[in-house]
Amino acid sequence: MWQRGLNWTAIVMVGIFGLMWVGIVIYADQGSPFWMRVVQVIFGLLLLAWAVGKAARMLSRA
Repeated sequence: MWQRGLNWTAIVMVGIFGLMWVGIVIYADQGSPFWMRVVQVIFGLLLLAWAVGKAARMLSRA
């Protein structure tokens, strides 16, 4: 039971972090070159996609 709750906590935290990462890169990081911002947005979207995929797998097992 505890492990399941901790898994959901980790999934939510990674998803929120990915969203925040993308938002910060898009709106606040004006000093980096464009290509670096694109790479960072892709990284944030990968984190978000991982969280969504993991949540879908956990829901399908429930």
